[in-house]
Amino acid sequence: MDSSSGPQDHPIRWVVMGVSGCGKSTVGQALATARGVAFVEGDQFHPPANVAKMSAGLPLSDDDRADWLLALQAKIGEARQAGVGLVLSCSSLKRRYRDLLRAADPALRFAHLSGARELIADRMLARVGHYMPPSLLDSQFKDLQPLQADEAGITLAITAPPAQLVASILASEGGADGRT
Repeated sequence: MDSSSGPQDHPIRWVVMGVSGCGKSTVGQALATARGVAFVEGDQFHPPANVAKMSAGLPLSDDDRADWLLALQAKIGEARQAGVGLVLSCSSLKRRYRDLLRAADPALRFAHLSGARELIADRMLARVGHYMPPSLLDSQFKDLQPLQADEAGITLAITAPPAQLVASILASEGGADGRT
């Protein structure tokens, strides 16, 4: 992307991923604003049964996540078909979940927000109005499979401020595979 082109001239679709409490929504919204594209909050696509299960402190199974992931895959596919960029927040903890999302757009990129369990637990305790209890954090870390070398994306330490994380994601767009 040259400096004279706008963000929408290069319609990259991003998934901001990581365990609960890592900042996916904050960074995702800021990235979407910076790119001038839509932001999709993945949590809004969980069916009520999933929200109830997580609210009760029970981790979701792969079966619980299946329809949710398919709904998110459809949003990515719609953006690709329309030829527009998109930023989606989704934990995308396992490689197979990312592969499912990537089936809608082989050029999909992932921004993995990574941090220490203690820092993320503190963030989860400080937030209000979210159904995901801190007691599920360990199950999220247990399921987490970091980005692999063949996956287009970037892994970022959440100790940096959100604006710096967004700038790093944008800077990574210059490479052919999105890696830095």
